[in-house]
Amino acid sequence: MKNLADYDGTWRFGANFIPSTAINQLEMWQKETFDPAVIDRELGWAASIGMSLMRVFLHDLLWEQDSAGFLNRVESYLAIAEKHRIKTMFVFFDDCWNPDFALGKQPDPKPFSHNSGWIQSPGYRIADNPARWDALERYVKGVLVRFSGDDRVLLWDLYNEPGNGRSGDHVTLKGLRGSLSLPLLKAVFSWARDAAPSQPLTAGAWNFSPQFDEINRFLLEQSDIVSFHCYSCPGELKERINFLRYIADGRPLLCSEYMARPLGSTFRECLPILRENHVSAVNWGLVSGKTQTIYPWGWDESKGIPNPFFHDVFQPDGSLLDPSEQEVFDSIRREEDSLSC
Repeated sequence: MKNLADYDGTWRFGANFIPSTAINQLEMWQKETFDPAVIDRELGWAASIGMSLMRVFLHDLLWEQDSAGFLNRVESYLAIAEKHRIKTMFVFFDDCWNPDFALGKQPDPKPFSHNSGWIQSPGYRIADNPARWDALERYVKGVLVRFSGDDRVLLWDLYNEPGNGRSGDHVTLKGLRGSLSLPLLKAVFSWARDAAPSQPLTAGAWNFSPQFDEINRFLLEQSDIVSFHCYSCPGELKERINFLRYIADGRPLLCSEYMARPLGSTFRECLPILRENHVSAVNWGLVSGKTQTIYPWGWDESKGIPNPFFHDVFQPDGSLLDPSEQEVFDSIRREEDSLSC
């Protein structure tokens, strides 16, 4: 386990960030569609409400396509984030949503559909075939070595929702992989420890059913920062924090996904709880765009426009999706400012 003496334990809140012009990780990072101007504008909006942490997904195909160019674009992103005083946690692997994908032009969004173009990394065909993991190891170690010691990177999230699957959500839970993802989860922690980055490592607990006992036991033991997801109401969030604080045994806690307004997971109710418990908080989504995560899981055109919106903070023009949330952000900022005086 890493020595956390040098970890920046500042309480932060922020978002899972993908530019509104990108439908998935490939469209965000590929040379043809990487858009520093949009990233700059949207991170500026995030900073304007006090956000100082972004969780950002990478993809193994980007490394295979052009590792040098990919690293240069990551460097460009980090320079922009630093300008806005924003730290980043990068995500390497992901078991959510579409297992079929390719480099090149990405699909257009499916109307009224939540995250219709989001893709897994590396996908089950490679995840279930250790003979093909050499490329994954080079990718993980290459990125970690390049940005080890870079204080713009707060921590590394090695695997998003290991054991999830094609449904990608917390409701339908169809096609879950469960412990099938455990071998790759163990491998990526081993590769990361070998690379020995200066920043701490984590993988978030997201499903607490018995099917996930093996995965949860491993990731909770191995994570330097205990991270988790919670799209539930305030009462359940408090229970999860209390349980994980006991498990963490002094390690910092970080909620790397929350905020689903119709489910009772809101900024107004949940962000103060996370702050009071010194749990850094990263909601899903920043600017409404191609991922269409303003629509709930399982939404379709027959249901029209949701009220309230599911995820995301800003409209494409920079105004808040829910103007009443400005009061919450202002209150958090006042409290943070008072502590820094």
